[in-house]
Amino acid sequence: MATYSVRTSPPLRGEAIIHTAKNSVLPILAASLLTSDPVSVLGTPRLTDVDTLCELLRSCGCQVEWDDSGPVGRASAPALNLCARELCMPANDEPMRRMRASILIMGPLLARLGMARVTLPGGCAIGQRPVDQHIKGMQALGAEVALHQGHIELSGRLRGGSVYLDMPSVGATENIMMAATLAQGASRIENAAKEPEITDLAMCLNQMGARVAGAGSGTIIVQGVAKLHGVKYQPIPDRIEAGTLACATAIAGGNVLLRGARSEHMRALLFKLQEAGVIIAEQREGLRVRGKAVQPLAVRTMVYPGFPTDLQAPIMAVACFTPGTSVFLETVFENRYMHATELRRMGARIRVEDRVALIDGGPDMHGTRVISSDLRAGASLICAAVGAKGETIVEDPQGHIDRGYERIERTLGDLGAPIRRLQPDPPA
Repeated sequence: MATYSVRTSPPLRGEAIIHTAKNSVLPILAASLLTSDPVSVLGTPRLTDVDTLCELLRSCGCQVEWDDSGPVGRASAPALNLCARELCMPANDEPMRRMRASILIMGPLLARLGMARVTLPGGCAIGQRPVDQHIKGMQALGAEVALHQGHIELSGRLRGGSVYLDMPSVGATENIMMAATLAQGASRIENAAKEPEITDLAMCLNQMGARVAGAGSGTIIVQGVAKLHGVKYQPIPDRIEAGTLACATAIAGGNVLLRGARSEHMRALLFKLQEAGVIIAEQREGLRVRGKAVQPLAVRTMVYPGFPTDLQAPIMAVACFTPGTSVFLETVFENRYMHATELRRMGARIRVEDRVALIDGGPDMHGTRVISSDLRAGASLICAAVGAKGETIVEDPQGHIDRGYERIERTLGDLGAPIRRLQPDPPA
């Protein structure tokens, strides 16, 4: 668990170096199982989700070592060195129960060993996220699947095949793409997810010797190869962290450079902030965010390149401070308004009906004690606390915030926000 104290912030000023994207790092770490050669992931952030996946990779016989020898990669983050020379079935499946992304070892294990046994994964309680699309993809590549209570067993020599995803699932696209790299023949993924993290994984795989084409579009073609080799790879910056900091700036006002942020990955959010009156400037070093949001918002979450569901909670915090009525429609997850209850404790006027939320912004938000229900909800509460009057205590009993934000108290504190972590220390 963790607890944060946040007081009313002056306008935020300075620069924040955006960390490497967690949602890119996790599948790339899983991809290290596809080769017996060393793989080095540069600029890996210190997050509990990364620690959990590393624990799982070690249980698969993969050597995992942090390299803190020097300022490597983004934000002086260390490199993470991996080598799956002696790959095996996971000896400890407990990490799978804690994190959704653990399902990403399915494809690499099946591709290298001809078999995989994975436990149904856990994660944030934001709605149903079934693994049926992952299984469908593996079956299209020739795997035999046996479902047991609490776990899945797959086996078979993979061959090229075609799969149409019923929804453009990011995890399923990544899993199928990784499995197909070592399958015999060509594979085709239709209705594939288009997120930047998909393209990033494909670039890493191609540098390992894979033949992946079409990543970032709705159709991905993978020509299987006999073997992949090692790589040193720097994943993209975290668009969700950058978006969260942009939302905090839109609440407190100020002038902040998000160093390394890529505007092409954040168009939907940037357009919404600009509509609300925030000034966004693209610079060679990253994105500059200036001023406060002063107009209500209309937000509809969608799969990429639509507005990201992971930023719905932070931008709802922005809407709480803007005069007028903002309208939100959550189309991705059916249970992603849990932060609304906590924002109401701070004085927000929010009405939720099924997947629609109406926010009458502009009232004085005040500090109080609130609880983080999931990763992005916790970030939204910290954003709101920056603009609320008095002190806000954000309790995070499950440690959700540390799963996706590396030392968020230090990042915001360096911009002038009066925030401090009360307990305990973050991941080392």
